[in-house]
Amino acid sequence: MKYKIVCINPGSTSTKVGVFEDEKLIFEGTVRHSKEELDQFSAITDQADMRLALITKLLADKGIDIDSMDAYVGRGGIISPLESGVYTVNDKMVHDLKFTKAANHASCLGGLFAKTLSDRNNKPCFVVDPVVVDERIDIAKVSGIPGYDRSCVFHPLNQKAVARKYAKENGKSYFDCRLIVAHMGGGITVGAHEYGKVIDVNDGFNGEGPFSPERCGGMQADTIIKMCFSGDYTKKDMLAFVNKRGGVSAHMNTNDMREVERLYLAGDEMAVLIFSAMAYNVAKEIGAMSAVMNGNVEAIILTGGLAYSEVFTKMIIERVKFIAPVTIYPGEDELLALCQGALRVLHGEEKAREYQG
Repeated sequence: MKYKIVCINPGSTSTKVGVFEDEKLIFEGTVRHSKEELDQFSAITDQADMRLALITKLLADKGIDIDSMDAYVGRGGIISPLESGVYTVNDKMVHDLKFTKAANHASCLGGLFAKTLSDRNNKPCFVVDPVVVDERIDIAKVSGIPGYDRSCVFHPLNQKAVARKYAKENGKSYFDCRLIVAHMGGGITVGAHEYGKVIDVNDGFNGEGPFSPERCGGMQADTIIKMCFSGDYTKKDMLAFVNKRGGVSAHMNTNDMREVERLYLAGDEMAVLIFSAMAYNVAKEIGAMSAVMNGNVEAIILTGGLAYSEVFTKMIIERVKFIAPVTIYPGEDELLALCQGALRVLHGEEKAREYQG
């Protein structure tokens, strides 16, 4: 039996939607929202009805009835830490998506959309590998301050999808591989994948690891403390440096890496410095993850939007090729990854998990 699945990946100002028949993409589109349109709502969750109505209309205009699908899949939000897998969107998850810190990020809408459509049509609904997947070994969680463990927010959906792709292309199971995967987009996370689990990874949302097009990455604690008490920055300003207006955006006044690469190739001194420094930081994080794995690394995978840049990936490869061969899977096909997760459940290859919170 072939299953028709709609996959929904909400972002802050747009929503990507894909309709699949098994793994075959039938339609892919994006609903975009203006600042004025979104400013009408005081909270992200208040946008849900409006955004879902526009998704439904987009599909209807293409002759696709959203209510005729066999399953609904949304991108998972910043809920309680959980193991990797496919999760049914239950009432507990809906509560946490609406009423915890998850509601501060647009990804919360993915699960809410899936649940609404599921309730309407009595069909299964899932999220797949939400950003809070936490499979780290115990020593990876310990920080230098008692009572404050290292947190874990990264890109498990894409990291695990490309790791599975690598394994399949090499005639292996993901659960037999030892890989380092670097997801390089607006945020950058580098994970140590050991036999199907990400045993360590930097928290790319809360200020760990390499700086990125939008995030400051790891900073000296005393510098952050001095900035917080200088009177020059508000709490909102500081949080923006962490996950919205830091990194390349702060240095170059743009998060468009195509423009930064153009300036780099033209010899602009600042662009050369910042572009090279970001690649250096990614390579350094890959080196750290190789130590986590005792140097026993089968392959290094570079993925995400920045992996399209031959200039950027070459700088990284020159520094890390001594560790293991490097494979590049540019982009982040998260809609397909969501679909593949749902199919594993629908075909009986994997059992859907229940979210406990």
